[in-house]
Amino acid sequence: MGKLVRCITSDGLVAASAIDSTDIAARAEQIHKTSAVVTAALGRLLTAASLMGSALKGADQTMTLRVKGDGPIGHLIAVSDAQGNVRGYPGNPVVELPLNSHGKLDVGGAVGKGTLTVCKDLGLKEPYNGMIELVSGEIAEDIAAYYGISEQIPTVCALGVLVNPDLTVRAAGGYLIQLLPAAGEDTIDKLEQALKGVPAVTQMLDGGMNPEQILHRAMHGFELEVLEATQPVYRCNCDKQRVIRALRSIGATELRQLAAQQPQTEVECQFCDRKYVFSDQELLQISRECASGQ
Repeated sequence: MGKLVRCITSDGLVAASAIDSTDIAARAEQIHKTSAVVTAALGRLLTAASLMGSALKGADQTMTLRVKGDGPIGHLIAVSDAQGNVRGYPGNPVVELPLNSHGKLDVGGAVGKGTLTVCKDLGLKEPYNGMIELVSGEIAEDIAAYYGISEQIPTVCALGVLVNPDLTVRAAGGYLIQLLPAAGEDTIDKLEQALKGVPAVTQMLDGGMNPEQILHRAMHGFELEVLEATQPVYRCNCDKQRVIRALRSIGATELRQLAAQQPQTEVECQFCDRKYVFSDQELLQISRECASGQ
């Protein structure tokens, strides 16, 4: 099970969070049967969504991250609740690319150029939406850029997914470090010094470090106070009623045509491996409800 910790420095100048999202990335790979580079890309976005969503204040609030690029993946979506539980899916689950110039999975090449959109549903009349151009498509740099541009919060973001030769996930995780408004140049300098030479997140996780230890390593010299520790998971909230609402959106005419084509229609949730089966009579009933405005 994953573990996420949220901390603040004792002087109240820096907030930080870190997560071991190995189980989350592994579950996503199992559901979507992704190739290695897509596992890495989706795993990074799910990790970022969990870290960002865990900072939401309301229990019913959610955060959605959408990456839309011109690379072969097409798009990536990750949704988090306020506990850091996440779900997501890729536009194209199987992409094969050569390793990049550093000998790593070429996530940036698979994503390409495009946009990152962050949507926060805070229970208000309209959700908050922020969008930036992708900096690199490597996800971590794009998340940091979003905070800097859209929310004016200086942010350090590190994300990583280590994929085994058999395409299973060996390690996944990340951290967010953010300067709070009162932080001055001395705090910035201290943090920059602390971050020099910090190993990759997956290297630290693979070496047995937990999220709290990772933050202590990345923020050496800072005194950290743990605000919260949770165990987020990959969780989809789909059910038959949600699927019915989605079916209604395609319209009464299309539903009648679908019912006439076959005795049963199977609908698979994009986020998980659940399948919902509707008989032709059920589809006709839903189409009648659409037509009557129910």
